[in-house]
Amino acid sequence: MRGKFITLEGIDGAGKSTHHGWLVEALRARGKTVVATREPGGTPLGEKLRELLLTEPMHLETEALLMFAARREHIHKVILPALMRGDWVVCDRFSDATFAYQGGGRGLALGKLEILETWVQEGLQPDLTLLFDVPIGVARGRLDAAGNAPDRFEREKAEFFQRVRQAYLDRAVREPQRISLIDATLPLAEISKLLGDIVSSIC
Repeated sequence: MRGKFITLEGIDGAGKSTHHGWLVEALRARGKTVVATREPGGTPLGEKLRELLLTEPMHLETEALLMFAARREHIHKVILPALMRGDWVVCDRFSDATFAYQGGGRGLALGKLEILETWVQEGLQPDLTLLFDVPIGVARGRLDAAGNAPDRFEREKAEFFQRVRQAYLDRAVREPQRISLIDATLPLAEISKLLGDIVSSIC
């Protein structure tokens, strides 16, 4: 039996990485074999590309191509083999992020991204996407409070993140059967309960 593919999405500072770990452990507690991974990254080559993407200035189309190059390697070496074994895959970001950041945020033509998505993913889509939504001001406050050196994306202005957030919300409207919108301003305990209910519905 094929495993399930779950992705977590949201703007920087939405808290999805925190909930990624919780979700992985919740699924394992229910007896699932879970592969926890992330994008860009997830493979040795993907992690090298991640470092370039987060630190090096580059042409917008180069950025998108590198995102999909890392994704192709990730799908081939990690995601599909795990799903075919019957494992569950929980991934911090996937192609929704590319449509939100490179498409919505940076303004790359969606048609180009759709061509790359068709070529690279060959129809692979998450079974469930958890979209953690939070106002820009709250997200920026969380990033500042964390005290980490911001990467190339985190240094973008608020207007950029507003476009990214709107692109995410637009995708949630278009694909409500796949994307579950979660109010990431709720207390952690309430979000964990919501995630627990979602996990119960798909296990």
